[in-house]
Amino acid sequence: MPAVTVAQAPGPATSQPSRDSRSADLTGNHASMGNHASTGNGVAVATSLQAAEELLRDAYGPIRIHAHGPRRGVRLERAAAGPMQLHHLTLAMDFDADGALPDALVFAELTAGRVRLGTADGNTSPGQQHLPGDVFLAGQPGDAYTAEVRDADLRLSVIDPALTGQVAASAPGTMSAHVRFTGYDPVSAEAAAQLTATVAFLRDHLLANPDAASAPLVTASAARLVVAAALAAFPNTALTEPTADDRNDGSPATLRRAVAYIDEHAHEDISLADIAAHAKVTIRAVQLAFRRHLDTTPTSYLRKVRLDRAHRQLIDADPARESVTAVSYQWGFASPSRFAAYYRSAYGVSPNRTLRA
Repeated sequence: MPAVTVAQAPGPATSQPSRDSRSADLTGNHASMGNHASTGNGVAVATSLQAAEELLRDAYGPIRIHAHGPRRGVRLERAAAGPMQLHHLTLAMDFDADGALPDALVFAELTAGRVRLGTADGNTSPGQQHLPGDVFLAGQPGDAYTAEVRDADLRLSVIDPALTGQVAASAPGTMSAHVRFTGYDPVSAEAAAQLTATVAFLRDHLLANPDAASAPLVTASAARLVVAAALAAFPNTALTEPTADDRNDGSPATLRRAVAYIDEHAHEDISLADIAAHAKVTIRAVQLAFRRHLDTTPTSYLRKVRLDRAHRQLIDADPARESVTAVSYQWGFASPSRFAAYYRSAYGVSPNRTLRA
């Protein structure tokens, strides 16, 4: 068997394997790709120390592994969700490592085994051993780390840090244009649970559905939901309260510019930052303008506009060629049942009845 093999990813796992079964899973049947792991969707397996190091380096940047014991096994399942990736990483071996993350945010849920992370100067960050059930920030751009891994199974969310700027802005005077996380432990168990539930919904309901996974507005919006949940779960440099300038900019003129932009670009993947930029104000100011003058949020207004566009499309659609589910995905509604509820509330009938009228 080659040192590294890859295959197309199967559906999401429904349960976490035991230590013995994780070791056995690594020797399953996968299409061979020599000693190189794929960087796209699919499963990659490494069964030698050199191949394991190569696989992890390809996925997470420079790394050196110092293994303990005879077992050598790594399995990495990846699925793309728009501008982020969800990884299921099984490390069926005991090792110490040091490395540096590339330009990515990595949030982790440990489902089996033990992991201890530390900084390159030897100070642990967050300063404790992680056990099954723990949720933590595994690293962010610029982090050099050390790791002690003991037969671990992890669910990872690998996020482009630029995504944070699409949903929040750093406080004035911070060093980075992107929001930076200032702590590696969640602020509360409830916030960690919300992040875990958001990732699980994306993994188990959206990416497991080919139609939803292929809808750009759905995957991009879902990725931003994960980022928003991460910002709520971990301390960071985002400024949430409007400044004096923001209060001044939360004007009817700002609202008009934002509404015009949303109305014209609702069919595109637009973020809160895009709306604010075209209104020529900060994210906080555009949020304040919608709250002050329409008693709503920019994202809620965007959803209302997209619902109206979906309504018009259903009126004109041929029921033999289009479905309510396809239309809902096209307009960025990740849940067809929730789309139906929004639709019935707005128009008094079900979307299916409109389609077949």
